Parts: sequence; C-alpha cells; structure tokens
Amino acid sequence: MSRITNDTFLRAARGEKTEKVPLWYMRQAGRSQPEYRAIKEKYSLFEITHQPELCAYVTRLPVEQYDVDAAILYKDIMSPLPAIGVKVDIKAGIGPVIDNPIRSMADVEKLGEISPEDDVPYVLDTIRLLTQEQLTVPLIGFAGAPFTIASYMIEGGPSKNYNKTKAFMYSEPKAWFALMDKLADMTVRYAKAQIKAGAKAFQIFDSWVGALNVADYRVFIKPVMERIFTELKGENVPLIMFGVGASHLAMEWHDLPIDVVGLDWRLPIEEARSKGITKTVQGNLDPAILLAPWNVIEERVKDILDQGMQQPGYIFNLGHGVFPSVNPETLKKVASFVHEYSSSKK
Repeated sequence: MSRITNDTFLRAARGEKTEKVPLWYMRQAGRSQPEYRAIKEKYSLFEITHQPELCAYVTRLPVEQYDVDAAILYKDIMSPLPAIGVKVDIKAGIGPVIDNPIRSMADVEKLGEISPEDDVPYVLDTIRLLTQEQLTVPLIGFAGAPFTIASYMIEGGPSKNYNKTKAFMYSEPKAWFALMDKLADMTVRYAKAQIKAGAKAFQIFDSWVGALNVADYRVFIKPVMERIFTELKGENVPLIMFGVGASHLAMEWHDLPIDVVGLDWRLPIEEARSKGITKTVQGNLDPAILLAPWNVIEERVKDILDQGMQQPGYIFNLGHGVFPSVNPETLKKVASFVHEYSSSKK
C-alpha cells in the first residue's frame, strides 16, 4: 500500500502554513516528455487512458522527474462524455470534435446519465493503482466544468468566439439550464467516483468561461457551479477552480464553496489579494516564460513566489498548461528553485 509522505500541497490548499511552497504543473503529464512522446507514437490518448498501467505510468512520470508535490491524473476533460451519449473524437491538431452537436431541448433530453464504475472503470482503476501502490504525493482528480463541456457539445468542437454557445444560452435559456443540470449531475458523480477511488483533491477546469462577462456568469453559470461544489464539499478533499482568460471572474469563484482559486498569468497574485481573495491561490507563471533564458525565468518565478508567500495558502503553478516545446530540464529546475527559494524565506 502506497502512502502519502509529502502532504505539503494538501496543507497549502487548506490554507495552512507549510515549510516550503508546494507546486505542480498543469499538463505536467506528457506533452514535453520524451518518454511520453515515444508512447504517443504507439498509442492515442484514448488508448493510453484505457490502459490503467500505462496511464498510471504517464501520470507519475513528472512526479519522479520534476519532484513536484502533487500528481494530476492523465486524461481528457471529454472522457466522461461517451457515457452520456455524446460521440467524441479527439482529432490531432484540432482537439475534441463532436458529430452530434446540441441544437435543441430535445437533444438535451436525449442525454443519459453516467455510472462511473460501469462507464469509466479504467479511470478509477488508474486512480487506485496510483494511490494504493505508486504515489507518495497526493493525486488530483479533475473534470471539465459545464460551460466548457457545453461549448464543445454545442459548437461541435473548439471555438474562438463561442457564438453558437452564447446564442443557445441567450435564446434557449430553458434548454441551457437543463443542459447545465445534466452536466452537473455527470460532474458530481464522476468527481465522487474519482475521490472514492483515491483522488485527494479535485480541480474543475472551466477553460473557456472567460468568454462570458460577470453579469452573464452570475445568471447562467454560477448557480450550477455553486451546486456542484456544494455537493462535493462533503467529500472532504480540497476543491480547486481554474479557467483561462477569466481574471474578471476570480471574485465570483472566490464566492463558491471552494478551497483554492486558480489564477492565470493575467491577474497578479497581489492584485487578486487586494481585491479580497483570502482563500488559497494557485498559479500563475505564464507558460511561455518557460521558453525564455534561465535568468528571465528565475526572476519571474521569484516575483510570483514573493507575492504568493505574503500569506499562508499558496501553491505555485503555471497560468495554463505546459507547452510541448518546453525542455523537461527547465521544469525540473523551476521546481527545485521554488522549493529552495521558498524554504529559505519561511
């Protein structure tokens, strides 16, 4: 039986004092790792996630290579959708493509329910393998938020402006809220199953919700997020909220029953604190900086740490995911610097 010997991330997520600043990287599993690229030459993302041994290997590899303080499960936010009747194809260079997009209330009503043990047993088996046998750091489970998932379901794939999604939201509010409820049910069941299998924290990615203004967020999205997090609160694991280009929504997230507010690189931590964010914050190095010379990286990381460490409850991360072109040695060096610099300041 594996046991957690490094719980720094969990303590920071709960707002407790830690000897050093914990860190993990979004999209730390795969992407820039040569070992992962070799696997991807043989297997698709779908095939990797359906093989627990292989998926566990990809998930734990960055923990071993970079000395990060948490692992995040390797999978895609679209993983649970086939279970509710949505056909998803992950196309190289494009992303998730859905050939039966939502257009009406009738389409929403056709959606089924997820039974995680029956529909995604491989995800749960991967979690059990990691948490019972392999990891000594906490495993973060995750799901996509209803708005982001709905945007793929309505647009039929990735979008730059989310016009169809917004048009559906404004013109079919009844169908929109029905869709939000269906996706909330799916998210809660999926999250609870991941936590039961051994995930020690849970992050919800609302990657594209920054496309909405605050007023629309409060009407069309916040109630469903409130419901999801309220239902997950009883699971007693730290709950994290994150989105990209959504700095204007940070205070809305802070209102939700969550433990950690994830920030992208557009909103400085000091500014977030000055606006009234008192919960643990996570972030927020611009991932593009990882492609800069080391002296630039070090200066930026140091500045973010100085802001983050002004009060307990801080987790270092990127403001979005690791680029495939980032050198794994750079990620290792940043992790080492974060630990050394923060422990020298504590």
